[in-house]
Order: sequence, then C-alpha cells, then structure tokens
Amino acid sequence: MHVRPLDGVRVLDLTNVLAGPYCSYQLMLMGAEVVKIERPGQGDLARSLGPDPSLNRDGVGASFLAQNAGKKSLELDLKDTADRALFEELLTGTDVLLENFRAGVLERMGYGAERLAQLNERLVYCSISGFGHTGPLSDAPAYDQIVQGLTGMMSVTGTEDTAPQRIGFPVCDTTGGLMAAFAISAALLRRERTGAGSRLDVSMLEASLSAMGWAVSNYLVSGVPPQPLGDQNPTAAPSGTFHALDGPLNIAANQQQQFETLCRLAGVPELITDVRFSEREGRKSHRAELNTALNRALAARPAADWERELNAAGVPAARVLTVPEALEQPQLAYRGFVTELSHPGRAGQPLRVVGSGVLVDGESFGPPAPPPLLGQHNTEGRKLARRWSTPVAGATASAGEAAAS
Repeated sequence: MHVRPLDGVRVLDLTNVLAGPYCSYQLMLMGAEVVKIERPGQGDLARSLGPDPSLNRDGVGASFLAQNAGKKSLELDLKDTADRALFEELLTGTDVLLENFRAGVLERMGYGAERLAQLNERLVYCSISGFGHTGPLSDAPAYDQIVQGLTGMMSVTGTEDTAPQRIGFPVCDTTGGLMAAFAISAALLRRERTGAGSRLDVSMLEASLSAMGWAVSNYLVSGVPPQPLGDQNPTAAPSGTFHALDGPLNIAANQQQQFETLCRLAGVPELITDVRFSEREGRKSHRAELNTALNRALAARPAADWERELNAAGVPAARVLTVPEALEQPQLAYRGFVTELSHPGRAGQPLRVVGSGVLVDGESFGPPAPPPLLGQHNTEGRKLARRWSTPVAGATASAGEAAAS
C-alpha cells in the first residue's frame, strides 16, 4: 500500500454534524490521524441524526457514520480543569485544530488565536462557520438551507414556476468542508516551507458562491442575472434532461457537431437546417420548440439504448439515476469508491461508506477503521498526548530554528 499524502499529520477535531466532520473525513482519507473531541455523554449531534431511529438512540446515527470512519473519539469537557489540561497537552503536538463553533465561542473558552499560537506556534487553526468570523453576519446562526438561500442558489434551482427550491443535499456544508480541507492542505505545505502556522477562517457563504461558477460570473462579468431553468443547461441547447421511452435522459450536445450528430441519430436531420436551430444562439432562444421535437424522437427507444449510441458517436448522454442506482454503478466498484467496514453499532452487520473520488498513484484510499463509539478512545487520551508530543520524523523545523540554522 502506498503512503498516504497526509500520513503523520495530526488533526484535533472539535466539529459537529457535517461541514467540519466532512472536512476532517477528507483529511483522514488522505492519511491524517484525526482525534474527534466530543462532549461527554452527548457527542456530535450527528450521532442522533439519520433515518433509523434505533441507530440514533444508540448514538450511531447514519449522519454520523457517513463522515466519521477512521477517526478516534475522545470525550473532553473544556470547562473541566483536568480535561483542559489534556486538551492543551494534545494541542502542543497537533498539526491542525478544526472547529465550527460560532464566531468567538472558542475564544470565550480561553482558546483564542493568540493563546493557541502560544501553545503551538506551528498550529494550523481552521474555523468553519456560516459567514466567517468577521463582518456583520459573523454572529448569525447558519444551517445549510439558510446559506443556500443567501447565496442565491435556491433562486436558480427549479423552474420559473417552482423556484426557489432547495438543492436536494446539503451542498453548502459539503462545499465549506471541501474548501476547508483544501485550505488546510495548502497551509500545511506553507508550513513545510516556512515553519509558520496559519489561522484559516472559512465562510460557507463565500465558499458556496465561489463554487456556483457561471451563475455568479455571468452576473459579475456581463451583468446578466441567472434565471431558473429547471433541468436545462442555460449555456447551450440542446443540453439538459430529455425523455426517452422508459425514463429521463441527460444530453449535453453543446457543440455544433454534437447537435448535428444528435439530430441524425434521433432521426430528425431536418432540425439541422431549421433556421430556428441552425446556430447556437438560435437554439437557446428556441429551446422549448427544439426540446419538443427531440423528445418526440427520443421517446421511440429506451434511455440506455440512447446512452450507448450517443456516447459512441461523441454526444455526451446518460440516464438519470436514483441514488441507489448511482451507488451500484460498476464504475464506482472498479475504482474502489465504496468501502465496507464492520458496523460499530450492529455487530456482524456491514457498514458501507464512500471515499473521496481521488486515486493517489493509482490507489483508492478508504477509511482504515469504522466510525468510533462515543468516547471509544478515552483511555488512550494521555498516551495519545505523549505520542503527539514527539515530532514526526522528517517534520520541518520551526521558523526560528530554520533561521538559526
């Protein structure tokens, strides 16, 4: 097995629910050792979230299981003197401190950025919050749906009649977690070069707007506000969801040659020379008429048939799958995207969790262990702190040591 890129990196994770745990899960998949600090007797709120009430009652809700495999769980009360001492001992040896409290909460506990730097000058300290730790919204509570609304993404989701609509998964939480994992990795690289730690302030609002691509840039650059187009791609036509004999089919014939190929294969070559559709902008202006004609032709055959034929001819096409269907695709099995672990709350049952979608030197990295039970590693806390106090072999010297050498 290859060495994972973040092997030897130590992460102290104070986060709850999704954005933070998703971030530390990505770091764990890349090799980081993640110790999850949880409130005694309560733990991460996600332990009680998910569609199975019995798992929720047992503290291993599906929402928790999905993002916490491969981590350790240590219960600490940061208002307790002994627990604070152990926390600080861990801090001196950690590489990354991750938290997603509201702005100022950790500082009020006595662990502001200055205090953390005193404990560990090489620390990469990352906060994930809805709006960042500065500005007029810094104290406001934020959940994924709140951020979805404030980014404008709900306004462009759905059709003219149904918008605004919530995107069907917590996209702002996961985007914030991904941006945090990227920023942490960049800060660790800088530390290797300079010896200096970092203070990272991740805003879910800004990370999500950054990820919205053309919906944002078309307005910033061209002054054109995006409009909801349902399952259609606003940048081209025919590009969106169409209707085959047995179900929906996505087609992205964004280029002229792809459009012409689609028309020939669908048996409607006359659309190629129709003055409404012969050029790109005309197809966008007459999208409804074009889609009607194509849907009439595509309804003659099953979606899987069209998928095979169109892709073979260079026209991107694919069926629209359910989530269960998507997870059973042979492509994912081939790349090792899903890992099967033992279920921490159900002896003898398997637990399947997803990876990151990244192969490193041809290898897919899944979690090495199941999600932890609450406080599963309490007895290892002191031993862990002692081990973390020993620098990892090959670690870069501090800035002061580097300057003196």
